[in-house]
Amino acid sequence: MLRLTSDHFPVFVPLGVIGFYRYLWFFIRIAAAFTYRPIPLPENPTYLAEEDVTIIVPTIDAGEEFKEAAHSWLSGKPKEILIVTEEKMLGPLQALADSVDPTRIRVLTVPYANKRLQMAHGIRHTRTDIIVFADDDAIWPPTLLPYVLACFEDQRVGGVGTGQRVQPVGTRMTVWEVLAAFRLSIRNVEIAASTHIDGGIPCLSGRTAAYRTVILKDPEFLHGFTHDYWLGKYQLNSGDDKFLTRWMVSHGWATYVQCCKEAELLSTMKPDWRFLKQVLRWTRNTWRSDMRSLFTERHVWTAHPYVAYTMVDKLFNPFTLLAGPALVIYVMYKGTIPVLEGGYHLPPWNVIVSYLVWLLATRTMKLLPHLYYRPQDVIYVPAFIVFGYYFSIMKIYALFTLHKTGWGTRAGIGDPTAATAAADKRPSNCDPEKQAASSPVRSYAFPSSRSHKQDDSFYLRSDPGYA
Repeated sequence: MLRLTSDHFPVFVPLGVIGFYRYLWFFIRIAAAFTYRPIPLPENPTYLAEEDVTIIVPTIDAGEEFKEAAHSWLSGKPKEILIVTEEKMLGPLQALADSVDPTRIRVLTVPYANKRLQMAHGIRHTRTDIIVFADDDAIWPPTLLPYVLACFEDQRVGGVGTGQRVQPVGTRMTVWEVLAAFRLSIRNVEIAASTHIDGGIPCLSGRTAAYRTVILKDPEFLHGFTHDYWLGKYQLNSGDDKFLTRWMVSHGWATYVQCCKEAELLSTMKPDWRFLKQVLRWTRNTWRSDMRSLFTERHVWTAHPYVAYTMVDKLFNPFTLLAGPALVIYVMYKGTIPVLEGGYHLPPWNVIVSYLVWLLATRTMKLLPHLYYRPQDVIYVPAFIVFGYYFSIMKIYALFTLHKTGWGTRAGIGDPTAATAAADKRPSNCDPEKQAASSPVRSYAFPSSRSHKQDDSFYLRSDPGYA
């Protein structure tokens, strides 16, 4: 391809500079990810899972995979697990919870299926210092909770995330699951790099993330979380993890991600074409959240400049990626014209072969962290390349359809506005327990039986959002 510069030098030098720039940052990310280190377990931990952790799991259709996930959560010995579902699913989910552990799993309900309302309902019923949100299919190693809690030894840390891998639904991964696994392996590198470079992260993934309860008990947070609108009129149900991450940044809390085997969870993905619907929903959430972070809230520019850079880069990424094949088509066309008439000397087959070899080499390089553990997936690299171009087109489509806020992959999730209205009308003072559960953060009392904890007033004073 270098021989093309003899045809039109001014055109290809800028493109080469752009390519050099992008791969320079790629190697910077790789270097940062390799030098990243997870926070080790403390000798005398301040927080213990059996005393300080409540796991909140919003769900509407948990199946048998829930049992495997629940057993993995219980292996970490949390104090309590709260399953929050819609009222009509109380019976089936109560039976499912009772079959696993009726003493440590409670089932709560909201009037209608709405993830944010379900999470908020769980928050109001929490009586521990730390809340861990988990998807109903997230499978944890027994060491996950201790490694997550280790991050909270730093009193500046308000939220903690983990690394992730794909758990196949069947006996072997489908091509859709492999594509999801490729994406997660790249994400693991990116979040380790950003955490190491400036301590930030674009999103604490909702598959599993831990937060200080005192932050989430704040009435201002609960209202904003359940009354979140795009452009002031499209209420959001998904994107909860993006909202939580932005709240940490805007209220001065630090975040951390434990990227290590001891804290790496397994999660299932859609094993068929419905995976594309998931990706579309995530892409819309990313557009909305990143534009808010960069242009509306703007805290990320000073708190985490590297994360801000990655967000800006993602804004232009679909357009720059599609520019590659467009240029190749143009050069191939010029190759069909005689040189004396302004054409290029390289034949079209030479251009396309060179481009394909470049794509295979560079994309395989990006996937090496995944291929190290699953070398058999190398046959799916061409599918990943095709998916990359499809994803670029999808991102542009998503940009022009941000008003569509539906879930997309789960039946039974209706209008979030109606669900929020029903929840707002629901009485919270029916009994003393519910009244206490919905009390604001300023009157929230941490358990006082633990001498190894700092006093409650410290937590209230240390909340940057407390006024």
